[in-house]
Amino acid sequence: MSMQLPAGGDSDDEGSPVSDINVTPLVDVMLVLLVIFMVTAPMMTAGIPLDLPRTAAAPLSPPKPPLELSITLEGALFLDKEPVPQEALEPRLAALHAETPDRALHLRADRGIDYGEVLRVMGLVQRAGISKLALVSMPGGDPVAPAPDASSPAPSPTAAPGR
Repeated sequence: MSMQLPAGGDSDDEGSPVSDINVTPLVDVMLVLLVIFMVTAPMMTAGIPLDLPRTAAAPLSPPKPPLELSITLEGALFLDKEPVPQEALEPRLAALHAETPDRALHLRADRGIDYGEVLRVMGLVQRAGISKLALVSMPGGDPVAPAPDASSPAPSPTAAPGR
């Protein structure tokens, strides 16, 4: 409780009001509100109580991450950061597709590579049975900038920024 005692023996200060705010009632109210929120917060996240039916179905498993197929400027192929010869690509993709048919494939190709080469690899992917195919690009940048010349060093397919 806040209280101010008179400074001396003056009788004039005995009846003067105290100008300090008494915060004790405010603290009491805040503590009561805190207790109310602590008790009711777990009840609000529980949702609607339901008696759900039972099933023999297996629980859903999260989807596997997509396969990543990269084509370098020189035409080398990398499947999930592992080099793959071009003749072994289609059978390997077909085997991976047989294991997990819902798995998607992300195709990353160097921007300086010939468009026909990208289409040829997309045909191999399609012949392997994979229909979920996405082309990966980098966000931002100048869309009309020329491709880098072959004399400049090409970035490593495993060191793509922002991945």
